[in-house]
Amino acid sequence: MERWVEETLHDGFRVRLKADRVLFDSETERQHLVIFENGDFGRVMMLDGVVQLSTRDEFVYHEMMSHVPLFAHGEAKKVLIIGGGDGGVLREVLRHPDVTSATLCEIDQSVIDLCREHFPDVSVGAFDDERARVVIADGTKFVREIDECFDLIMVDSTDPIGPGAVLFTKEFYTDCRSALAPGGILVTQNGLPFLQASELKESVGYFRDLFDDAFAYLATTPSYFGGPMSFGWATDNKKLRQHDLEIIKKRHETAGGFPTRYWCPDMQLAAFALPTYIRELVEA
Repeated sequence: MERWVEETLHDGFRVRLKADRVLFDSETERQHLVIFENGDFGRVMMLDGVVQLSTRDEFVYHEMMSHVPLFAHGEAKKVLIIGGGDGGVLREVLRHPDVTSATLCEIDQSVIDLCREHFPDVSVGAFDDERARVVIADGTKFVREIDECFDLIMVDSTDPIGPGAVLFTKEFYTDCRSALAPGGILVTQNGLPFLQASELKESVGYFRDLFDDAFAYLATTPSYFGGPMSFGWATDNKKLRQHDLEIIKKRHETAGGFPTRYWCPDMQLAAFALPTYIRELVEA
């Protein structure tokens, strides 16, 4: 008998993926997690009815969340990842030789364990890198209580439902600002602007109250159904999203010119060119 797994994120829009083989289907300590094989998207993970990861297109999200702020900053040494239990963002961050430490704060140990078991090609040993530090904790509490600063904070969260809801509040963003070093950058997962306009508009509105530069950039990940994915952007240095193409090319070369599948220097600049309907959300 065929099994189809339905994504239930949106009120008026549903997508079903065929589960050719179910590898895991159970409640973790905090969430309902399903891992299955699909002919089009490869191995897929869903949390609480929402696609989080597919092996066929994971590179899009992970490269864009990581390389855009890292190459924009140019001198980042210490990075904090909130969420990201699959290890994909951690993997990409650690490709930058100048990064001396990458702290990953994940609320659910089960997510890390299951991803290491079922998605080893996503983290590719990143959890075992000597520069990586894994902390199992509530991200909001971690940034509120941490006594160190980071050059970059990346919020690789689920959508604002369940455990991820607190990662979209002004209180959390305020604590993130306090945990940023001068000139640091905060990047957040902010959903699909076409279907989740209020989510992006609200977050960037909070950023505008807290930072000198509040904006967003885009990437298209096929398994995040409903249009391009937005990443919230916040920093006090307005120049960081306006670099010349040659500067980004040079930084990539200096970092070793490692190969990528979605990000490239041209994409670094193009990602900030927002369609009018999205620009209206972030500039409202």
